[in-house]
Amino acid sequence: MPIDNPAKPAIMRHMNADDRDVMTWLREFEAACRARDFDTARRMFADEALAFGTWARAVKGLDNVEREQWRNVWPRIREFRFEDQPTIRAAADLAWIAAEWSTEATGAEGLTFKRPGRGTFVLARRDGRWRCVHSHFSLLPSQSEAAHGRL
Repeated sequence: MPIDNPAKPAIMRHMNADDRDVMTWLREFEAACRARDFDTARRMFADEALAFGTWARAVKGLDNVEREQWRNVWPRIREFRFEDQPTIRAAADLAWIAAEWSTEATGAEGLTFKRPGRGTFVLARRDGRWRCVHSHFSLLPSQSEAAHGRL
């Protein structure tokens, strides 16, 4: 599809080719997470990936990322989505993404709740494909005294 195609979302029409490829990577990862498709997600990450997560503090290596973060979170959440207009920058063989995300989960009382957060990815182009070498997921910060103490 040409870059000026009006059917393409506006954000994609104004991106360079590398940024568009990185946006495609993000949407494919989003879909893999929603589908709990660990095999597809693994192909998108480097073997030596380092991840900071909402479940695992810090994990090194793709096998550990899958076991300690993805398999503890993905089965518990629904409707995982990144925001429509993430910040993406790509140059040469490195790229980064910063985006807010949202999911739903079920609490201890059986009630559904929103679970918003933010994520950052660092990608390296290897053999012509973007692979994540670092990811950082966090829940949105709390504004409560319980989380931060009193002034």
